[in-house]
Amino acid sequence: CVAMGRATTLRSWAAAAIGVLSCRVAAGLPASPMGRSAVRGAAHLTPSRARSLSSKLRMVAEATATSSALDAPPAEHPAFDLVRVETVDEYTLKCATYRHRKSGAEIISAAADDDNKVFGIVFRTPVTDSTGVPHILEHSVLCGSDKYTSKEPFAELLKGSLQTFLNAFTYPDRTCYPVASQNTKDFYNLVNVYLDAVLNPRAKRDPTVLEQEGWHYELDDAAAPLTYKGVVFNEMKGVYSSPESRMYRAAQQATFPDNTYSVDSGGDPAVIPSLSFEQFKGYHDAYYHPANSRIFFYGDDDLTYRLQLLDEYLSAFDAPDTPPASAIVTQKLYTKPMKVVEPFPASAEEGSDAQHMVTVNWLLNEEPLPEVEELALNILDHLLMGTTTAPLYKAMLDSGLGAAIMGGGLSDELKQATFSVGLKGVAKDDVPKVEVLALETLRATAESGFDADAIEASLNTVEFTMREMNTGGFPKGLAFMLSIMPRWIYREGGASVSSPADALRFEAPLAELKERLAK
Repeated sequence: CVAMGRATTLRSWAAAAIGVLSCRVAAGLPASPMGRSAVRGAAHLTPSRARSLSSKLRMVAEATATSSALDAPPAEHPAFDLVRVETVDEYTLKCATYRHRKSGAEIISAAADDDNKVFGIVFRTPVTDSTGVPHILEHSVLCGSDKYTSKEPFAELLKGSLQTFLNAFTYPDRTCYPVASQNTKDFYNLVNVYLDAVLNPRAKRDPTVLEQEGWHYELDDAAAPLTYKGVVFNEMKGVYSSPESRMYRAAQQATFPDNTYSVDSGGDPAVIPSLSFEQFKGYHDAYYHPANSRIFFYGDDDLTYRLQLLDEYLSAFDAPDTPPASAIVTQKLYTKPMKVVEPFPASAEEGSDAQHMVTVNWLLNEEPLPEVEELALNILDHLLMGTTTAPLYKAMLDSGLGAAIMGGGLSDELKQATFSVGLKGVAKDDVPKVEVLALETLRATAESGFDADAIEASLNTVEFTMREMNTGGFPKGLAFMLSIMPRWIYREGGASVSSPADALRFEAPLAELKERLAK
């Protein structure tokens, strides 16, 4: 195949155009939110019904009434300072926040009447280059540790554990190691393996782990040239072969040119082989310290034992005099639009010029958004892009300028929120028309506003999603952990200044938003 370069066009704008869309309401919405009562303990029994039950059944009912995990007082341990105890009524949780005195680690211990127990440890892992060191470390720490000397304990756990979740994630600015299990003994075994893996990995003293998981030279034949191989190297070669993946990466890097998001934490195959073992070890020393971690427990297990187990690992570390330099720098908003063109290989055999991709991207904020504005943005995103009849989604798709929608609308997983929309399968001459269409549709929508019925439908959809919290086969505690993590790692002062659990609270901002819409 003959490789042909195709242009990818991006624009990042200074103002959040979608933020000024007016919601013109023909009729008011209810000012107060729907109520939801959380029933705790045993059901109420009428006297006649109670008399009909046997003494044995009454004992069972009494035991049930006192067995809620939320009834237990917060655990105390001499190695930990208790910072805060709070309940999240929306999801019937009791969260205790701790700071480990010796190591400086922050912990949220959430009690819930859920036997699918969850543990996670997260490190802020910013990067300044595209060697992929946090991604390679994510793989490497699970290749044996001081206590668990097997070469691949992760693979053994996948085969022999009763886990309901076992994985690790590399984000652009953090690395997350979560586990879950409904069996208490199995759960704590998983926690032990993961804690020892991230804090005391074999990878720091054995260069072959970096060579296996990161990169190494390989020679298949004496007459052939040397080639690069490695688990992450090969994985990222596949990622970089996807035009859509290249597009989203280029969009992120163009939107955030001045902080860690401007490079690839997953690793660029052209740069990965420049990573040395000394850099690899140094990165672990710098960012895999408990003082740079956020630790989360969730479920109905013993609250005191959680702290005892953590102290066994954390007590080996001393908090540094100054916190690890892992804070994510805020990207300043643009003062004017910026255009970026990124080439990618395309097959000449497809025989069509309509292979271009275009996205228009906005950076929405510098300062953290108030809760009611976060909620309003989610509802606005649903109004614009959430259904096939939503004005922005429909205008883009019905335009005939491209084959499919690109850009996921609102994204709020990173420090600053973004909004993106575009098309793929665009002809060269139509590339500039995509941007014009997006801007004109937003302007027209801002002028005309939304119908009251559409606002109410989007509001109800978002509200139902929050109340139901249906995670399918995904552990609910893990969904809670991932929801609170951005607030926990981005806000200065961490959990001692503001509550990460506020990310789970929606009743107050929902009531305020409904009140505003009703006026």
